[in-house]
Amino acid sequence: MFDNDKINAIEQKYNEWEEKSVKKTVQRFPERKTAFKTGSNIEVKNLYTPLDIKDLDYIEDLGFPGEYPFTRGVQPTMYRGRFWTMRQYAGFGTAEESNKRYKFLLEQGQTGLSVAFDLPTQIGYDSDHPLAQGEVGKVGVAIDSLEDMEILFDGIPLDRVSTSMTINAPAAILLAMYIAIAEKQNVPLEKLSGTIQNDILKEYIARGTYIFPPEPSMRLITDIFEYCSKNIPNWNTISISGYHIREAGATAVQEVAFTLANGIAYVDAAIKAGLNVDDFAPRLSFFFNAHNDILEEVAKFRAARRLWAKIMKDRFNATNKKSMMLRFHTQTGGSTLTAQQPDNNIIRVTLQALAAVLGGTQSLHTNSRDEALALPTEDSVRIALRTQQIIAYESGVAETVDPLAGSYYIEYLTDKIEKEAQEYIDKIDRLGGASKAIEKGFIQQEIQDSAYNYQKEVENNQRIIVGVNKFRIEEAPPKDLLKVDPEVGRRQEQKLIQLKKNRNNDEVERTLNNLKKMAKTKENLMPAIIDCVKSYATLGEICGILREVFGEYKQAVIL
Repeated sequence: MFDNDKINAIEQKYNEWEEKSVKKTVQRFPERKTAFKTGSNIEVKNLYTPLDIKDLDYIEDLGFPGEYPFTRGVQPTMYRGRFWTMRQYAGFGTAEESNKRYKFLLEQGQTGLSVAFDLPTQIGYDSDHPLAQGEVGKVGVAIDSLEDMEILFDGIPLDRVSTSMTINAPAAILLAMYIAIAEKQNVPLEKLSGTIQNDILKEYIARGTYIFPPEPSMRLITDIFEYCSKNIPNWNTISISGYHIREAGATAVQEVAFTLANGIAYVDAAIKAGLNVDDFAPRLSFFFNAHNDILEEVAKFRAARRLWAKIMKDRFNATNKKSMMLRFHTQTGGSTLTAQQPDNNIIRVTLQALAAVLGGTQSLHTNSRDEALALPTEDSVRIALRTQQIIAYESGVAETVDPLAGSYYIEYLTDKIEKEAQEYIDKIDRLGGASKAIEKGFIQQEIQDSAYNYQKEVENNQRIIVGVNKFRIEEAPPKDLLKVDPEVGRRQEQKLIQLKKNRNNDEVERTLNNLKKMAKTKENLMPAIIDCVKSYATLGEICGILREVFGEYKQAVIL
């Protein structure tokens, strides 16, 4: 991209500048640190010039927005056409309470829904199960049956709002409930848009809300790929999630590497199940975290797009350009929020949201200032949404595509993150792929090491967290935090008793028996699950049948 004579001249001038200007200044005013590094341990030089990107080929490495390798974005005009989807992750207590919050958010200008489910729902237990005690409605909404989902989306037209559902192990069941509601609203399935997270590999790595062993879990995922490709063409069938990997302590480089390695495993599984790559790959989507180091985060998003495009084209021989596009949702970093001086979190979230927008996200959740303490109040979630709206309408960063492109530092860092992530993917390949690397504990160990190093830096004051290890103040106990009604579990149990009394239990038994029979075959399970849901079989009953056939996953202890 640069003329050799010009590069040589810049190199000569750079060396002179280092020798004459920098050295003299540093002798009088030493730099703040002996070494500057990003969170991924990438050394940051004092200055970046064309020398750092002299091998960059504009056409090959950057190209144009909406074209391979998509470094500069997946759409030709990006936010000049329309802004990203503003999608606040929300849900708590009962379906009635969450429905009220969704309507509040839509009234405030939110443009998409994002459903948080409680822990019992995430691991396939009804609210009356002994293991659900004390957890019902705490970190998300409790969904036991289609009846709860009907209440959750009451008055919300599914053909006019896109919905993201953060659900993994029982994703097929929650998707089946969503399909059943669409039919009740007379919404054709081709008009449904949204996403289910459906990423079980990261559950084994970082979160732990798994139910079944890897093999049947992967079968359920590929069944969803196949069913949706034929019936719900605008539905994102998976959101391959780096978010939780980052929350567990991974660096930005590891977030890209481990997420894309999981993506490779899903594509491999689907091809092995007989699917054509270009039939399902256009509906794969990704989910990333955004932390405070704006420039590293922007470079991370650009590197991830370029790397995935190359993987899909060169490794899987995809020919549809949509198969090569990495489209992603971003959530600001929950683990970066502090309980101390919670208003500081508003600034952190603003920086992180800005990084996501400058990196070209397709949708965005901004965390609320009080989330290190409790579920967000209406005031807090409104400020979080307003943060996105101010970036969109007032900051000017959405007026042109990929505005930081061409920065010597951004291009260098994009290249560096891509190379280091590729090295990790090569290593995971040598271990036999993501599933094997997880079984061997490789990915978990790498994340644990990074988390340990981060915490050590905080405790040694090498990494400053404002309000935590510097600039501390005396604080009064927080007021007006949102508290989930402790009666929610009892109310859900009462609803279950009524449901089982009023439904056609012969029909429930028939559909569950059919699911059991189908689970023992290699047939696609989605139609049988949809039948169960429509008969008002509960989430726990459906998961119970699948547990009988598939068994349950037990994590190996890795020290």
